[in-house]
Amino acid sequence: MEFTYFVGTDVSKNELDFAVMQGKRLLFHKEIANNPQDIIAFLKELSKLPEFALNTAVFCMEHTGIYNNHLLYCLHKKKANICLEAATQIKNSLGNIRGKNDKIDAIRIAEYAYKNRDELRLWTPKREVVQQLAHLATTRARLIDAKKMLQTPLKETGAFVNKRIAKQNESVCAKTLNAIEADLKKADQLMDKIIRSDEELTRLFTIVTSVTGVGKVTGVQVVVTTNEFKDISDPKQFACHSGVAPFTDDSGKVTKKARVSHMANKKIKTLLHLAAMVAIQCDPEIKLYYQRMVNIEKKNKMSVINAVRNKLILRIFACVKQNRLYENNYQRLVA
Repeated sequence: MEFTYFVGTDVSKNELDFAVMQGKRLLFHKEIANNPQDIIAFLKELSKLPEFALNTAVFCMEHTGIYNNHLLYCLHKKKANICLEAATQIKNSLGNIRGKNDKIDAIRIAEYAYKNRDELRLWTPKREVVQQLAHLATTRARLIDAKKMLQTPLKETGAFVNKRIAKQNESVCAKTLNAIEADLKKADQLMDKIIRSDEELTRLFTIVTSVTGVGKVTGVQVVVTTNEFKDISDPKQFACHSGVAPFTDDSGKVTKKARVSHMANKKIKTLLHLAAMVAIQCDPEIKLYYQRMVNIEKKNKMSVINAVRNKLILRIFACVKQNRLYENNYQRLVA
């Protein structure tokens, strides 16, 4: 698509900074409040520019979580072209930069959109049920963190202090822990209800969790992260996103061991690690593979576990692509 206007947006909790470019020429910068009323007024102002049309303009911004929501909603309602990029993607593309403020950041984002205009991937919103599932999964993770924050010190204290004091501490936190447990149960029930209410979610969730080692929490996170396998449909791309794909770092005659990158979705990486540990215990094929690699070939344990994580990803994506449940010793029919 040919774009003539490039609008870079620096998003913060309370303010939006816009840098409007026509081609590579900066027209103006404007700062507004981060609310729907001011955003709509700004879009009306843009429409007065010479030869401006939403279908020939692209709005580029960094992903800042919920702070993007007002702007994304207004732009999507107007059927505007939206590019939502990771902050590191924009920063790394700009080379060495010195100094920053909201205005400069907005201009840099607009320049990024112009320079990469032929390769921009336009954003499309997730379905509402997927958004609900994503928010519930996040809330559930926070509840688990809160539970651990209370339980871990109580267990450690119990081993080193007087039993009466330890029981006193436990009694103080008992109601809170019980309430968190009840909230976790409610979150699980709501997630199950959302999945059952949608045919496509039910199909994908059933396929993903059929892979040995992949439980409900991991399955939900995989479906949400890939946006029902629409945004990420390639297992290698997902492995890279999850931080389990090893990359070489060679230069001249210096050859280094391939390592995974620290730039990753740590949440899904942790869940895949837990899934791999379960698969090593419960899947006969993976168990034999792990034992052979560690005990016979003397490979590093973490490298083998990482290989198992990759195997799980390949199994998940293969089953989704073929629309079938995972089967041990599956043999594909050849026509």
